[in-house]
Amino acid sequence: MLGYKGAQNESDIQSIGPNLKFTVFLKCMNRKTIYTILTICCVVGFWLFDNFYTPATYSDTSGDGAKTVIASSLMPSSTTGEIVEHSHFTLSYNEAYEQAEWVAYSLKKEHLTNDDRKRPYFIEDPKVRTKSADWRNYKGSGYDRGHLCPAGDRRFSEQAYNETFYTSNISPQDRDFNAGIWNKLEKQVRIWAKRHGEIFVVTGGVLEEGLDEIGEEDVDVPEYYYKVIARGDGDEIKMLAFLLEGKERSKPLKQFSVSVDEVEKRTGIDFFRKLPKKIQDQKESEVDTGSWKFSF
Repeated sequence: MLGYKGAQNESDIQSIGPNLKFTVFLKCMNRKTIYTILTICCVVGFWLFDNFYTPATYSDTSGDGAKTVIASSLMPSSTTGEIVEHSHFTLSYNEAYEQAEWVAYSLKKEHLTNDDRKRPYFIEDPKVRTKSADWRNYKGSGYDRGHLCPAGDRRFSEQAYNETFYTSNISPQDRDFNAGIWNKLEKQVRIWAKRHGEIFVVTGGVLEEGLDEIGEEDVDVPEYYYKVIARGDGDEIKMLAFLLEGKERSKPLKQFSVSVDEVEKRTGIDFFRKLPKKIQDQKESEVDTGSWKFSF
C-alpha cells in the first residue's frame, strides 16, 4: 500500500486507507490555517502600529539647556491662557479648535542651515494640558499637516527640528496652498532673516465659528492663515503682516500684505501689546512694504 507521500494521482490517494486519507486532509488544512492566521496577524499588527503606536516625547532630555530666546516685549496675547513654551518656539493652544491660535519664534541668520534631518513622526504635544490633536485626524481628510513653525526653519539642531512635529504646531492646509504660496512666504521670511540677521515671526490660522472640521476630534480647517513679522526694536521696529486664503494663488506675496491691525481684528489677538502705545498705534496701522524687499 502506498503512503500518502508516494501518492501521485487521485487513484493512488483513493487506494490509501481511511486513516491516512484523514491525515493528509488534516495536514493540508493545517497548512492553510497557519497561512491564514499569519496573514491575519500581519494585518492586525500593521493596523495596531498605524493607529496606536506613538514614539517617545521630543522634549529635550539632554540637560544642555539650549534654547532660542524670544524677546518677551514682542509676544502676543493669548485668548485661551494655554501658553506652551518649547525650546525653540512658543505657542498658544486653542482646545476648541484643536490647534494653536499662534506660534511665535525667532528666526536668526545662523539658524539657516541645510543640515539633513530625518523626518520624525507627528506626535501629541506633551506640554499641552488638554492634549493636542492626534495626527490620525488628518488621515484621509484630503488636507496636509501644515507646519506653523516650519521644520525648514529649525534644521540647526535635531531637537529644534523634531519639536516642529508636535501636532500643536500643525494645522489642516490645502495641499496646493501648503506647497505653493504658503511655502513661498516661508522662504521669503528666511531670505529676510539672512539679510537682516533676525526676524520675529507669529503665525497661525484664523480661528472662527463655522469652519469645516476633520477627524474624530473635530479639528477645524481655517479658511485664512496669517503671518506677522517684525525686525528691529524701539522706534526703529519694522512690522508687516500677511493674510492669505488657504488656497493656491499666483499673485505676488506683496499683494497679500496687510496691517497688523487687520490681523488683530480677524483673530482677536493683541500683537506687540507690550510695546509703547505710541509705537503700536503708528506701526500696527501701516502696511509698510517699502521696508521689506520681496523676492516672490
